[in-house]
Amino acid sequence: MFSKSQIKLINSLAQKKYRRKHGLFTVEGKKGIFELLDSSLRLHSLFTTEDIFDTERAKTHFIEEAELKKISNLSTPQTALAVFHVPQPTAPEAEGLIVALDNVQDPGNLGTIIRMCDWFGVNELVCSEGTVDCYNPKVVQATMGSIARVNVNYLSLPDFLKKIQGKMPVYGAFLEGENLYSRELDARGIIVMGNEANGISSEVESYVTQKLLIPQLGALQKTESLNVATATAIFLSEFRRRDLTGK
Repeated sequence: MFSKSQIKLINSLAQKKYRRKHGLFTVEGKKGIFELLDSSLRLHSLFTTEDIFDTERAKTHFIEEAELKKISNLSTPQTALAVFHVPQPTAPEAEGLIVALDNVQDPGNLGTIIRMCDWFGVNELVCSEGTVDCYNPKVVQATMGSIARVNVNYLSLPDFLKKIQGKMPVYGAFLEGENLYSRELDARGIIVMGNEANGISSEVESYVTQKLLIPQLGALQKTESLNVATATAIFLSEFRRRDLTGK
């Protein structure tokens, strides 16, 4: 059994203000929990229906499936839910590739982008203050553990870009940009991706040094745009391909 206060705390972490207040976030499912336990993140508490985790007994609570449903954010709870301490991000370094998000709103998109950064070896992700919280349960779930391996900072994107102006190229995804596959790309740089509906804001656009377009090759060309997570994956794949092949 676990207490009403524990249930109240865990349920409150679905909201950003309480995640900030307590400095805690949740992750559900065996895979995600195993990934985070194997990282530098600090475990606060674990609630599980199975004795399969190598964790401190004082922080481990064995519960029934009916109890797991009371604290789960999923329609079908997955074995366990863990509460972790939110890590303190380190200041982003102006080196290598950096992905910058301008007001991305969908949790699934952000979670997938974090996973893409992890896959392609991008350690730094900077987000505008209006971007969805990376510790939102839906975001954490979509990262599949990658949240522990990517340094995510929330900041004023225009101020950040202004500080590094001239130090490295700033690429942006635009429908009126130049063909991604035919332009010269630097292994160092910032890749800015915009809001799902409105793209990159005019204030952030003023710091973009090269506008890039993923060319539409379909015969009918009726698709208006690509999903921002899909577009980010294409950008990162092409940047890394150039870096690996030198072409």
